[in-house]
Amino acid sequence: MARRQDTIELVIKKGLITQDQLERARTEVKKTGLPLRKALEKLGFITEEQIANTVADALGVTYMNLTDYMIDPEVIKLVPEAVAKKYKAVPLFKIASTLTLAMVDPQDILAIDEIRRKSKADSIDVVLASEEGIQKALDAYYGAMGTVEELVKGIDKAKFDAKGAAGAEEMAGEAPVIRLVNLMINQAIKDKASDIHIEPNDDAVRIRYRIDGILHEINTMPKHLQSVVISRVKILAKMDIAEQRKPQDGRIRIKKEDRDVDIRVSSFPTVHGENIVMRLLDKLTALLGLAELGLSKEDLKKFDKLIRYPNGIILVTGPTGSGKTTSLYAALSTINSMEKNIITIEDPVEYELPLIRQTAVNQKAGLTFATGFRSILRQDPDIVMVGEIRDKETADIAIQASMTGHLVFSTLHTNDAASALSRLIDMGVEPFLISSSIMGVMAQRLVRVICPKCKEKHTPSDEALKDLGLSVPVDFYKGKGCGKCKKTGFAGRVGIYELLILDDEIKKMVVAKASSDDIKKKAASKGMTTLFTDGLAKAKEGITTVEEVLRASRTES
Repeated sequence: MARRQDTIELVIKKGLITQDQLERARTEVKKTGLPLRKALEKLGFITEEQIANTVADALGVTYMNLTDYMIDPEVIKLVPEAVAKKYKAVPLFKIASTLTLAMVDPQDILAIDEIRRKSKADSIDVVLASEEGIQKALDAYYGAMGTVEELVKGIDKAKFDAKGAAGAEEMAGEAPVIRLVNLMINQAIKDKASDIHIEPNDDAVRIRYRIDGILHEINTMPKHLQSVVISRVKILAKMDIAEQRKPQDGRIRIKKEDRDVDIRVSSFPTVHGENIVMRLLDKLTALLGLAELGLSKEDLKKFDKLIRYPNGIILVTGPTGSGKTTSLYAALSTINSMEKNIITIEDPVEYELPLIRQTAVNQKAGLTFATGFRSILRQDPDIVMVGEIRDKETADIAIQASMTGHLVFSTLHTNDAASALSRLIDMGVEPFLISSSIMGVMAQRLVRVICPKCKEKHTPSDEALKDLGLSVPVDFYKGKGCGKCKKTGFAGRVGIYELLILDDEIKKMVVAKASSDDIKKKAASKGMTTLFTDGLAKAKEGITTVEEVLRASRTES
């Protein structure tokens, strides 16, 4: 590492301290016996982070601020605690066989070599971190993780009470709180949760995970931990800790060995304090191919043909959380190529797709779906994806684009496919324009998949059979509940679909302003599989349960 004198020369050269400040620091050294760097920090002339940044620049390595960095516990296990503390080194992430390591001294070849052997990594990439940052990470990650209950006990309530709410930010940086929040997030990733809810109540804080679309209470924490836990999450998400009266949005990124996990954080003020919801976006599991969505063979063939047309509009409909974005991304990924210019405007951009230009709506800057769409059309696109058609202006631009040779993908919030056509008419779009531009509408829902480990035959009740329109008993399946599925009987979700293709007869009905019910009946008579019939087929195949199909299709018009 750069010699101490060299470091001081570097910070002077960079203009971080003056010669006068250096002399005052030297006087402090004589008084206290502190090292020169520590004396400079004590006097407030420079921070340890500024020194570390300066050294990193001089050595040509990356500087990493570990204050708001989350590390996968599996990566921590790669380097034994004794070795990490001996060399003041913390493993950050591993990609393939290369381990990225944060060190106080990135030039310690002996340390790097020993850590490479201990971790069984083929190679080591080194970044520099401050000594304070390394020490905090060592304290946070190499203590026993334990359970939430055990970690709660490790947080000194008396110390918190003494500091009060004003000390929440300081307490949020202490090892037990860091471990607690890390455990909460890593457990959610392990359980394949889509959301983490931190919900303050009158006398406690409830933690819930949304797994396979259903919220489950995981545990509760004492009320005195509310402010420190929320502060820790806001620090990670780079949100304003002091602002507790207004909603805020933030983002946390976690690097796993084989994927990145993006966490969107939302805070919302309530009478009992800030409510936090963290949405976990796992790029590896979310970016599915068309064949993995759960479409029937016939609908898959139709939809694949539909998305390869040169122009027109394709809509995907369903309520929030029904997997519309996943379906659109699967479609775009299928037709994506070097020869095509694909541009999207989304709210927000959930996953980054190669070769595709993506932008997010920014209301404050005046970038809406409509204004963004207009600008996109001046970027010579072949294919455009608009996150949602919310108003007539956006609908009109989409229709105009489709008629001038563009393929447009978008979504609507309707209960079934036919209702999307009525919704556009209600917006004020002329029926003849809808019939000439919309090529197909796909409605969808998500249903839970039966756990394969505890799957067993099941005959529904007479009432359920009646709801299904079945007069004779049929063997279906359900999950008994096991350790693998945490006694829920389910593991994962799959889509059920309704694909409406606008042929000449359906187009004439649209122009005549036929009701959505009539259009749906006509499409079904011509072979369209409805959400209910697709769900029932999956229940008969043993993919999902009758109850899931009834739950998902009850919102169908």
